[in-house]
Amino acid sequence: MQAEEYNRRGKELVDYITQYLGSIRERRVIPDVKPGYMRELLPDAAPTEPEDWESIFNDIEKVIMPGVVHWQSPHMHAYYPSLTSWPSMLGDMLADAINCVGFTWASSPACTELEMNVMDWLCKALGLPSFFLHHHPDSRGGGILQSTVSESTLVALLAARKDKILQLRAELNQDVDDSILNARLVAYASDQLCATLGTTGVCAFDKLSELGPACAEEGLWLHVDAAYAGSAYFCPELRWSLEGIEFADSFVFNPSKWMMVHFDCTAFWVKDKYKLQQTFNVDPVYLRHENSQAATDFMHWQIPLSRRFRSLKLWFAMRSFGLKNLQAHIRNVNVTELSLYHPIKELELSLSVFTEGKMC
Repeated sequence: MQAEEYNRRGKELVDYITQYLGSIRERRVIPDVKPGYMRELLPDAAPTEPEDWESIFNDIEKVIMPGVVHWQSPHMHAYYPSLTSWPSMLGDMLADAINCVGFTWASSPACTELEMNVMDWLCKALGLPSFFLHHHPDSRGGGILQSTVSESTLVALLAARKDKILQLRAELNQDVDDSILNARLVAYASDQLCATLGTTGVCAFDKLSELGPACAEEGLWLHVDAAYAGSAYFCPELRWSLEGIEFADSFVFNPSKWMMVHFDCTAFWVKDKYKLQQTFNVDPVYLRHENSQAATDFMHWQIPLSRRFRSLKLWFAMRSFGLKNLQAHIRNVNVTELSLYHPIKELELSLSVFTEGKMC
């Protein structure tokens, strides 16, 4: 496929996507298939000769759609909100075209710098503490876009463990193997794993104003998971459960669950970025660059080395809707009714975003 055909086929696919989302309520939400259904629809091996695009395109409906759970449907009432929007999809389209690998600032300066600025926008919009900001004179922290909340929780746990091991070694003032120190450590958790603002099951909230002081007194790392309901904090009147957030060492939520920015997009902030860097630092010669000391290299903030240009879809969405319309989107749901199931009103509002390209 050359550029001219790509241009034509790309427009056809955009038309297909528009038609799919515009008529999604007419499709069966849960597929009527059994495990292994696709084996009968595909050949045993990849084709030796190239196939024409028409055949590939036609197989979308024949092979893929019969096994799709239609998460964007207003009739989808399972799991949690997982809403997208036109601006978000356009952001990923551009990110896929650029296809940079943003492990260091030098590998794509725009990838790193847009993420830092958009994460600061988001931090301020949610009313989070200034110590989570990249650009603030009194802050040692910052935010990063991870792939999932699960990964972010593991990152926080590993960073907390590393920091505590270094503290213990300094207190003992002797060379002790990490495994010995690690055996002395304990992670405190409920059956939701960590301090949670809006559990997926019943949208329950832990009381940070009580947990926070206890963690501070004992020198414990407090990780706060607002994956499900974090988007509610766009609205100042819904920030009652944020009381005590000043005690948090890290905070995470999913714009991909309620903010109309599609998966994967997880916003993760830390109070002290150096505690991440001392845990995940990598320094191969081929990744060093002349601005290593002055610039932020996000490969030191995460488990994977490579990373996508995720911030584009977040940037597109926040600019296209504006905070005023994002707040209106949240206020269309009674947050006390949020549970395992989607409120119908929320889903129909989200569908109107797809079909009309604007907020109601």
